[in-house]
Amino acid sequence: MTGRRAEWRYALLVFLFWLPSGLYVATKILLMLDRGLSVAAIGTVVLVFSLTTAALELPTGGLADVIGRRTVLAASAVASFAGLALLAVADGFWLFAASAVLRGVARALSSGPDEAWFVDTMHAAEGPDAFLTRGLARGEAASSVGLLIGTLVGGALPLAIGAVGPLSALAVPVAIAALVELVRLGVTLGGMPEPPRPRTTVGAVLRGVPATVTGGLRLGLRDGVLARLLLAGSGVGVALSAIELLTPGWLAGLVGDPARGATTYATVAAAGFGASAVGSLLGPWVQRRLGSAVRAGVAGIALGAVALLGVAVAGPALHGAVAGVTVIAAAYLVLFVGLGITAAPQAAVLHARVAAGERATVVSVQSLALQAAGALGSVCFGTLAATRGAPFAFGLAGVALAAAAWLVARIRLPEATPQSAPAPALAA
Repeated sequence: MTGRRAEWRYALLVFLFWLPSGLYVATKILLMLDRGLSVAAIGTVVLVFSLTTAALELPTGGLADVIGRRTVLAASAVASFAGLALLAVADGFWLFAASAVLRGVARALSSGPDEAWFVDTMHAAEGPDAFLTRGLARGEAASSVGLLIGTLVGGALPLAIGAVGPLSALAVPVAIAALVELVRLGVTLGGMPEPPRPRTTVGAVLRGVPATVTGGLRLGLRDGVLARLLLAGSGVGVALSAIELLTPGWLAGLVGDPARGATTYATVAAAGFGASAVGSLLGPWVQRRLGSAVRAGVAGIALGAVALLGVAVAGPALHGAVAGVTVIAAAYLVLFVGLGITAAPQAAVLHARVAAGERATVVSVQSLALQAAGALGSVCFGTLAATRGAPFAFGLAGVALAAAAWLVARIRLPEATPQSAPAPALAA
């Protein structure tokens, strides 16, 4: 497979992974409420999903490094199909919880192997000096486009077509998301060639995964560049938790009605996914203009920090619905353009420091750091918003992003690296 084909194949795989999440994100909570779950029970279901994902993040990354990327991604598609099919028909807490476990397993299995497959394929096609940023940027953009399209389609389907047979209108987007997972399974099995691996036994796999996870953790903590990237990712996780937790309620307060607030937030969130896609595609251009992946990463994170700090400064004066929503939406768009810009250059720096045998594990370590920081941020920002107000919490999130930019700025790479080479044009 050529490098160019690998780029587009990787983008397709990422798109197919995130499209189902967008399809059911707008109706998932409403579906559980409609089938009798309380808000507290729904919170427990969400917690089950988060804990399952976090517990399996590193072991599944190690598994992909031991038995291969394609096998693990195929298992992810199967688990996600089963979880979504169950979610579409579940009618009680335990069935919803079982669906959350299956979806958590799928999310953990998918974290890292697709990106590791892309990097391995690029190295095989173009050598160890292959330029990775453009393909990684297309993958980031594909994830945002998948979420954007899924959110818009999934939100419109219940009104557009209503119930289908035994499925309620709210369950239809979930069922379609499950069917998309079957498409992803087919693309994974038929479109992800990878070198054959030596025959192994179950015992060897069980022994190999812990050793691979330990090695990946050790590398992430001892390598100064990777350690800074992981800490910077934690700062991004903190900031994302703030906007996801605080923006819906703040917008609802500004427009004066929870229903209108939900619609407003859905519109802003969809625009944010589009902004992230634009930022991702700009990443290689920014890297070329600034001369290095590190500078591009700093610029993107700093742009996001400015957006959040701007909301913190303007926030106390935001009272009218039009002015308030405009300012928050603008900050939201700038933030996600910035984070989109930084994603691919930072990923390219990470992969330059990691060998193929630890690649998926280190990506999983990075994902776990972001999720753990986000969970901690959710607890802290909820309390801060209640006691000091949302603008103050947004300001602290901006400070966290500024600290992340400072950490990335302290990364020192050799002068001649594949990631600092001039990037090709964005167009294929």
